[in-house]
Amino acid sequence: MNKLKLIPITITAAVTAAILFGGWFAYNHYGIEKPLDKVAHSVPGVDSASIDFSGSLVTVKVQLDPDADLGTVYRTIKQQGASEIGSRKLELLASGQSSERLEQAWSYSLFDVAEAMENRHYSGVREAMSQMSQQFPGIVATTDMDESNVYISMKDGDSAKFVVLPRQPATLGAWPNA
Repeated sequence: MNKLKLIPITITAAVTAAILFGGWFAYNHYGIEKPLDKVAHSVPGVDSASIDFSGSLVTVKVQLDPDADLGTVYRTIKQQGASEIGSRKLELLASGQSSERLEQAWSYSLFDVAEAMENRHYSGVREAMSQMSQQFPGIVATTDMDESNVYISMKDGDSAKFVVLPRQPATLGAWPNA
């Protein structure tokens, strides 16, 4: 019986591992991340975008123009990047050139928005944004909603703040005393 030579086996294993992991990395980078990055950059209103894949979550961080339509940005990335996203959950982190006044206005309405989201009374979000616009003249707030999120866009001149609030699906539960 011939003895196995340790050096050729070690070199073969190292080369095989390098090819496998290199191919996996290349596929992830050029076959998934790059196409999704291209989709995100092609959406009207997106100034810059970065993509992060982690397990079952795809996080897309976008810097938006003040006039961007936040709901459209999310839906476009989700639809046009569906093959890259696959069965993963898409999370959109949107930011704009915010201002102290917009942050103050958001703080003013945050309690009402949180209460509306917690109670799944989504029209309360629109009411809170309307009240905020009356309290802070010149700030224009728009809301949008789909099956996944509630989108809030606030604009004050050249400044903008964008907020994506994930909707929680209704769950069926049992009462403890039933």
